[in-house]
Amino acid sequence: MTNSKTEMITEAYYMGLMSAVGYRKKDLQKPIIGVVNSWNDINPGHKPLAQLAGYVKEGIWANGGTPAEFVVPAPCDGIAQGEGMHYILPQRDLIAVSIEAMVKSNGFDGLVFLGSCDKIIPGMLMAAARLNLPSIFLTAGTMLPYKERNKEYVTCDLKEAIGKRNNEEIDENTFEHWKKYMCFSEGTCSMYGTANTMGAFLEATGVAPFGTSTMLFCEADKVRQARETGERIVDLVREGRVFSDFLNDASLKNGIRLISATGGSTNAVLHIMALSQAMKSKLTLKEFDEIQASVPVIAKFKPSSDYNISDYHQAGGVPAVLHTIREFLNTDTTLVTGGNLGSYLDNYKYTIDRNVISSIENAYEENGCFSILYGNLAPNGAVVKKSGVAVEMRRHVGPAVVFDSEEEVREYLLKKTVEPGSVLVIRYEGPKGGPGMRELSIPAAMLVGMGLHKSVAMITDGRFSGATRGPCVGHIAPEAWEGGPIAVVKNGDLIEIDLENKKLELKVPAGEIEERKKGIIKPERHYPGILSTYQQGVKGADKGAPWFY
Repeated sequence: MTNSKTEMITEAYYMGLMSAVGYRKKDLQKPIIGVVNSWNDINPGHKPLAQLAGYVKEGIWANGGTPAEFVVPAPCDGIAQGEGMHYILPQRDLIAVSIEAMVKSNGFDGLVFLGSCDKIIPGMLMAAARLNLPSIFLTAGTMLPYKERNKEYVTCDLKEAIGKRNNEEIDENTFEHWKKYMCFSEGTCSMYGTANTMGAFLEATGVAPFGTSTMLFCEADKVRQARETGERIVDLVREGRVFSDFLNDASLKNGIRLISATGGSTNAVLHIMALSQAMKSKLTLKEFDEIQASVPVIAKFKPSSDYNISDYHQAGGVPAVLHTIREFLNTDTTLVTGGNLGSYLDNYKYTIDRNVISSIENAYEENGCFSILYGNLAPNGAVVKKSGVAVEMRRHVGPAVVFDSEEEVREYLLKKTVEPGSVLVIRYEGPKGGPGMRELSIPAAMLVGMGLHKSVAMITDGRFSGATRGPCVGHIAPEAWEGGPIAVVKNGDLIEIDLENKKLELKVPAGEIEERKKGIIKPERHYPGILSTYQQGVKGADKGAPWFY
């Protein structure tokens, strides 16, 4: 608590400066709650947070606390496509350490984290784990779907439209119209990409109120939820309930199972591995695979089905999934909203729409939504969303077509004939090689839009969008920049991808692979400032590409 600050004569400087921004002496004798806001004007998933923060602060004041708001960066992966994508993953770790530094500098008693989107929630989670103060998360809510001729479209449909326009399946007028309207409002993109996967993870681990990630940004319930969050954080401070009381190894596993049961983002693997290190957990990639494989897949959302995130919410949302997979969960885990998961599920009385969220008996898949692949091409692992891959492509052998950057493969897809059966290999896009482990979101979506996702595979030491579907294998480790085997692949080499047997193999004799390694020549890449520093310090994708933690 901060009472001692006002009692000590040496705190006069603190009191004076806080008075300068409008705080009163009695305000500083209350629990001071840092409201960590990722609001900005240029990211649709974060624009609603300016108003939402006001309601959170109302709740804090109402329950006898004192709110103190500050902001952190919040980049949009979609906006940063191409060159800007180098800077996206590094910001996850920058967000984490900037929060840690700000909180330690100000001595807050508790924290409310207001965040959405792909790198912001993971960065905030890492900071919350390191700080281990009373903490609650709240997201902005989702974007409205765009409706046209009785069909609904969301952001991933626009990405796939790039391939359709390239193939002239749609005309320029339609393309221009979709660019204007498909991203229809503020809020997180209404698809099951990384943003909503990590939002759902917050709910499943008990560190956010249920419904926060799946409700529309403009619902009145979001206002009520924000006020209740503000009230609740003051209670947690008074009760002395710190973050690790809620996010720990048991709840982390529940979160992994929830993600797997709903066909979540491959980027969640990256972020949870990094988070586990911030938590000082001993989770390994193989253990992650064992945990995610312990549940069936009972739901799929855009782009892997026709259901968007608003449909998910109306079908029952995260609580409905947890209720369905209860037998696989640790229900002794506690919730920031009060009680434990078991008691919450005991009292769950809502009707679940089984057209959207299937029963265990009618599961889409057994053994989880991911395949973590190993083999001579990925000695430390690689990641693919198995549930987003057509059955006929779950084992594929084809000749390599090799690219040393995202730009090269984009150019190829736009201007060259892509031969069915081939395996597009994009390397030097890993954490160090990129640098920044760029998301190959648009090339993957183009593949689908061009109708090639059932005949052509794509593999990379970079990563894909959480909303990617099709035979796209990412996170190959070690990466090419570190001398990983992907660096020695040549055009025409046969590559085997086997999702059921979790294998990624280069069909080249071991002796020849070793001989080729002697001739590896890295591409010339010179990035100044932050990217140079990041390249020197970041670790491998199999560990979550952590930089500072």
